[in-house]
Amino acid sequence: MADNQRPLLAHLLRRAGFGASREDLQRLEGRPYEDVVEELIHPERAPDLEEDIISRYLPHTVSKDGQGDWNARWMYRMTNSRRPLEEKMALFWHHVFATGWTKSEHTPTMIDQIQMFRENGLGNLRTILIELSRDPAMIYWLDNCENHSGSINENYGRELLELFSMGIGNYTETDIKNVARAFTGWTFEQPLPLYPYGHFGSKFEYRPDDHDDGEKTFLGHTGNFNGQDIIEIIVNQEAAARFISRHLYNFFVADEPQVPAWSIEPPRDPAAIDELVASYQESDADMRSVMRTLLNSDFFKKAMHQRVKSPAEYVAGVIKLSGEFRTPEPALENTEAIMGAMGQRLMDPPTVEGWHTGKEWIDGGTLTERINYAVDMVKDADKPGTRHVIDTIAASGERVSPEQFVHTLEELSGYVGLTPETRDELVKLAKAEGDLTFSAEKERTRSEERIGEMLTLVLATREYQFA
Repeated sequence: MADNQRPLLAHLLRRAGFGASREDLQRLEGRPYEDVVEELIHPERAPDLEEDIISRYLPHTVSKDGQGDWNARWMYRMTNSRRPLEEKMALFWHHVFATGWTKSEHTPTMIDQIQMFRENGLGNLRTILIELSRDPAMIYWLDNCENHSGSINENYGRELLELFSMGIGNYTETDIKNVARAFTGWTFEQPLPLYPYGHFGSKFEYRPDDHDDGEKTFLGHTGNFNGQDIIEIIVNQEAAARFISRHLYNFFVADEPQVPAWSIEPPRDPAAIDELVASYQESDADMRSVMRTLLNSDFFKKAMHQRVKSPAEYVAGVIKLSGEFRTPEPALENTEAIMGAMGQRLMDPPTVEGWHTGKEWIDGGTLTERINYAVDMVKDADKPGTRHVIDTIAASGERVSPEQFVHTLEELSGYVGLTPETRDELVKLAKAEGDLTFSAEKERTRSEERIGEMLTLVLATREYQFA
């Protein structure tokens, strides 16, 4: 892969994963871009991560009682999996189908839900929505366990249409009621109580005696519908194709307005949405096909640095750059609190809307948390990633100019996309001490210190906040 293609590859791995080390880029160099995309959208072809290693290093995380422990395990997967898009799709669907631990305080079902997203995230939307409707965490989160024949609860039916599949303006209140009726009897087995045994899981349970068998009309279709029938009708709607395509664009391509505004705010790139909709319809709602279209598209390739990283993406990217946690370590468990301070606690979104994205991730407090975390992770020259950056620059010659110094750091930080203004300021700062030199021990020591200092400044730039 030519030098001018490396930024595109880095862009792909940021969006379809959580960033790329220099080794990742070198491993993929020379391969056609489309082949790399094909590898990403077929994660099953790569070996899965052996989670047993986490259990050996952090044995207390085997228990499913601790949400924070399992978020640490998820972060380990994000930063070490050979199946990056599998983890990214799990994060995507977790955002779209936002389910919060705070209501249930039941970690096993949340863990199972994330695993369901991992297994089905690139499958057909029908399967995803059916599995979601059968998911105990979702059933409890949106009260479908309180949805009974003759006494319906509309919470799940409403959000299935409004936030999970079609969006406001594409259905009526009567449609909502009939969706609720169709999902009566869809509940879960009551898990064993927390004490004194600890947390136990739960499974979907269908109770035919609690299902409304009456005739229902939904989106112009009439029949004795059950939940599967409703999902089939939804998935065949162009509105569903457009709604899911816009979610994909917002998450993988460029920041959009927040979901509640979509009924009045047009897409940022209508032609891009049309292209994704066509792929959805031609493939009969196959997410792998839609993601192939998205990642190979010109609009995706041109959208570098047009999305603010979520805290999960930011923390995972910094960890990959630092070279830390290639094996599980106790400090990995701190990542949940760190992401929480940045505005995102995995498995516990604030509302059924999920997290507000884009610039809403950033304020004075969260930006400070981001920069402090990045600086702390790379400022030590003994960190594997920092040492790799230092050694790479030192190996480029006995004397490195300020311009080359900044240019190489930008590349080694993942092709950050510094603006000319930012780059000029960093070069000006580097010129204050002149060239990096490595021949004499004293000069080498100071040059290594300067590389570490400049690396922290690159990570503190505005541009580093963008994927």
